[in-house]
Amino acid sequence: MEAAAIGTIVWVVSFVVVTVAVTGLSGRIGWSAPIVLVVVGAVVSFIPGVPAVEVEPDLILYGLLPPLLFAAAIRTSFADVRARRDGILLLSVGLVAFTVVAVGLTAWLVVPAITLAAAFAFGAVVAPTDAVAVTAIAGRLKLPRRLVTVLEGESLLNDATALVALNAAIAAIVAASTGTSATGDAAAEPLSPWLILLEFVIAVVVGVGFGFVVGGILAAVRKRLHSPVLDTSLSLITPYVAFIPAQLLHGSGVLAVVVAGLFLGLRAPVIQTAQARIAEALNWRTIQFLLENAVFLFIGLSLPAILEGALATGPGVWPTIWISAAILLSVFLSRFVWMMFTTSVYRFGPQWLRPRGWSWRNGIAVSVAGIRGVVTLAAVFLLPEETPGRAFLQFLAFVVVVGTLLGGAFLPFVIRRLHLPPPDFRQEQSEVHMLLAEAQTHGLARLDEELDEGVDRRVVERLRLNAGFLGDALENPGEGDEPLTKTYNRLRRSMIAAERDAVLAARSEGRYQERAVKAVLAKIDVEETELDVGRSRGDE
Repeated sequence: MEAAAIGTIVWVVSFVVVTVAVTGLSGRIGWSAPIVLVVVGAVVSFIPGVPAVEVEPDLILYGLLPPLLFAAAIRTSFADVRARRDGILLLSVGLVAFTVVAVGLTAWLVVPAITLAAAFAFGAVVAPTDAVAVTAIAGRLKLPRRLVTVLEGESLLNDATALVALNAAIAAIVAASTGTSATGDAAAEPLSPWLILLEFVIAVVVGVGFGFVVGGILAAVRKRLHSPVLDTSLSLITPYVAFIPAQLLHGSGVLAVVVAGLFLGLRAPVIQTAQARIAEALNWRTIQFLLENAVFLFIGLSLPAILEGALATGPGVWPTIWISAAILLSVFLSRFVWMMFTTSVYRFGPQWLRPRGWSWRNGIAVSVAGIRGVVTLAAVFLLPEETPGRAFLQFLAFVVVVGTLLGGAFLPFVIRRLHLPPPDFRQEQSEVHMLLAEAQTHGLARLDEELDEGVDRRVVERLRLNAGFLGDALENPGEGDEPLTKTYNRLRRSMIAAERDAVLAARSEGRYQERAVKAVLAKIDVEETELDVGRSRGDE
């Protein structure tokens, strides 16, 4: 028992060490870390003595997916998602449905002895893009901000559509193989489109509703917590609190996690202390880094088991190559065709749609950024044992994940060739300065309201200059009932509260870009944290 425990710990530590080392080295030499991790995992898997790795879909679906989605959601701007909701819905719902049909029909035509239900199930497996990989690539490239928002919003929300479609296809597979429905009813009839639509609506309504309920309850609780440790502890369990009950209620756990994350991220400046916000951001960035990269290493390590199943049930080497090429081509083409279609609708459709459209170049860039990852890996192993060609479909899903990762590696080249305009960093920095000045104006107005006759003028002068005061105050503590540092902290906190209120008001009015809002809020949090640290040291 002791040896087994030590062995498990050694493997976990090895996973972390390899993940950190490979990711750091990849960043230094400019390579795509997900691709390198897959390759390293595949190479290591063939070393004698390395134990075989088998994918546990429930572990990925219930263990890894919720925190990965939540980490991405709390960093995503709710205001930006709301502003681009039409484009995001076209991709997260429309594109997923189109991909399920296009890839499903292709698989039905080229994969031997596969049923239409199994083919559509495979289409649902490979339809959703990976939030982690897309965010990583979007972060490295200087893509237009609108394009980044659409890509991130799509990858956050399309998992729900794909999983609903997969559940419907699995029900059809079970019914075809047993003569009963997935619930055990005899003489099952083919699933109707209306039944699938009803299941989708229920999943969306329950998932979104439960996400708001979880977000609202946790926001009320966390507002009363003043300890960053307690606040972060609640944050760490939030994705599971949202995901698991929503799934049990036949809703979309994915949507519940995303909605809860977006809601809590939006409310963070109001419900959390500055220290709690900074601690939560650092913790989730670390968790996301370890989980997302470990998943790609895990994909590579699972290659031998996937290959073994494909060789045992597949049609042979050359047919497998041609089938893999056809599936990959259908995945890429379905995304490209849909993007060109939606771009045309925006540009040549109703007049009210045209201002919200994107250019042809943006459409091409979005079509290239269709990277698959953890959801595809987990979903393909959810296919029931009676699925025709199950092992071969698992291999094809692996091919799609690796193929789209390689395709994503060419995205920088495509972006350069398209000559997409980079973000206007000068404009963004200008907005940061303008919003900061606006916030400081409100802070100074609050200072004038708080002043009374007993306040030392040195405090007021330094509050107005807001620099170099604390060292001088510690050397010359002044006279009176209240030390200068305490007076400074009290009044500066009041000013900070006014500044934060002004920034949040500007956000609600939509007068600044979200990046400027977040940058100014971060600056305010840093200063408030410094005040907290100074107070803690003074109390010791």
